[in-house]
Amino acid sequence: RIHTFIATSELHMKYKLSMEPSQVLEQAVKSVKLAASYTDNVEFSAEDGSRSDPSFLCRVFEAVIDAGATTINLPDTVGYAIPEEFAELVKYVMENTPNINQAVLSVHCHNDLGLATSNTLAAIKAGARQVEVTINGIGERAGNTSLEEVVMSLNTRPNFFPQTTSIVTKRIYPTSRLVSMITGILVQPNRAIVGANAFAHEAGIHQDGVLKNPMTYEIMKPETIGLSKNNLVLGKHSGRHALNSHIQEMGYNLSKEELDKVFQKFKSLADKKKSIQDEDIEALINEGILRSSEVFSLEYIHVLSGNTVFPTASVQLNINGRKAQGATEGNGPIDAVYNIISKLTNTKSELLRFTISALTEGTDAQGEVTVRLQEDGIIALGKGADPDIITASALAYINGLNRLEYLKEHPVVKLEKL
Repeated sequence: RIHTFIATSELHMKYKLSMEPSQVLEQAVKSVKLAASYTDNVEFSAEDGSRSDPSFLCRVFEAVIDAGATTINLPDTVGYAIPEEFAELVKYVMENTPNINQAVLSVHCHNDLGLATSNTLAAIKAGARQVEVTINGIGERAGNTSLEEVVMSLNTRPNFFPQTTSIVTKRIYPTSRLVSMITGILVQPNRAIVGANAFAHEAGIHQDGVLKNPMTYEIMKPETIGLSKNNLVLGKHSGRHALNSHIQEMGYNLSKEELDKVFQKFKSLADKKKSIQDEDIEALINEGILRSSEVFSLEYIHVLSGNTVFPTASVQLNINGRKAQGATEGNGPIDAVYNIISKLTNTKSELLRFTISALTEGTDAQGEVTVRLQEDGIIALGKGADPDIITASALAYINGLNRLEYLKEHPVVKLEKL
């Protein structure tokens, strides 16, 4: 599929494009015809469609469908629309675009007013048959329509929405976690469907109701989105088979070599924690399987810190098989660790972002650190997890440096170079 677009609102045409409506119409048709010469699957979007003149919008849609567009997309680019208003616009387009039956009507909503999912559902009810969404609602500014919210709204309320999707809902939660792991964007605990609190019940009256019948306070089963209800407790006495069985229930299929790596790290963590939870296992998989090839790895770390001493870190690294060690000071223990790692690796990356969160509850919880590094215009994400937050911070920084090294050797080809 080739997706073309041009802005159609008066505001965008006048101030961004400096084009007359007739010129915009001509350019829209021209781009669709070009795309259609390469494929018979062409989508056209009218950028800022929700703030466009409806009659002009229909003229553009009619023209691009005649030119070969098979999907026409109506975006609420700046999240300006209200559900009732957006539904009316969808109906207007369907009733006033003569050849609308020759294309699929799509919508693309943003969440600037917190209405992206509401607008999308209203559009589906009004006749839209494609919706553009993202996992966890990630996207520019306040984000895009959330895939999980739309899918589970349709799944949970079939009496109101007769439309269905082919989404395998049991993959929703694992996919949400994977996206969070890769992007470093944490899922807020109270996020609908995939947040940590989505199926948590604290109030006594709620707990009593759920124990008697989960449907009293749960409108969907946790298993529907891929949350495991397995009561198996993993700890230092758990074997490889139990771990692998649990990993498979979480939606991962590891090779023997991958399982060996994760199991090694699992046993090490189990010596520090009484019980291992799903979040811990996901971090182990990230640590053992999803890592970049390592130029740098941590051998040991010693930190001296407190309110009466100047923070000092002593670190030994393995750099391409060569041992390197040293010590230095910093404004805090993490700063000291990062200073000596930078010195030993001879790197000059800039730390753009540093976040830390507890993977689970309790004082023995693993701390998960995410860093965003930049060097010579290249940006890389690093993650590390450990019950010791200083060690977790070091692992995240080293992981980020390894990714930077990888990206230097495997640069992303920019569009202007194609």
